[in-house]
Amino acid sequence: MEASQFKAIFLPCHRKLYVVAWHLTRNKQAAEDLIQETFLRLWTRRHLLTDIENPEAYSIMTLRRIFYDVKRIKHIEETENDVSAMQYSGETNDLNDCIEAKDQWQRIRAMILALPDPQGRVMLMRDVEGRTYEEISAETGLTEVNLRSVLSRARKKIREKIKNIKR
Repeated sequence: MEASQFKAIFLPCHRKLYVVAWHLTRNKQAAEDLIQETFLRLWTRRHLLTDIENPEAYSIMTLRRIFYDVKRIKHIEETENDVSAMQYSGETNDLNDCIEAKDQWQRIRAMILALPDPQGRVMLMRDVEGRTYEEISAETGLTEVNLRSVLSRARKKIREKIKNIKR
């Protein structure tokens, strides 16, 4: 796809992208940054986009995925920082407790990331990020019944891995 084709297909979507981005971020600058990141991602994948039936819907879905990816990464970093801050805030009586808690979190996070794609992704969204089933369903395309099943299997695998470590 050439630059002129790309512009003709995706630039008319800018207004709707802005509406969606602003709705997600409630911030003009963040919405504009999100749109720029969306256009950048679309441009880098332009060779794969020649057969897209609805460029507007595709670009909106790309924007949403970028937003939720950034949100997830920030949440994970904040969680890790909270555990790190515990040792300095006096919330734990013992430095060893804090180090152990951080180490456990890193092990569990590694276990979650090692799960097969739908299980690990759904577990991160639900248990780490605290998203609702509706939000996860909208992003993954899975029904809520399927989400519960995938989440149940993921939690079971994590419990089994933890039991094996404790043995």
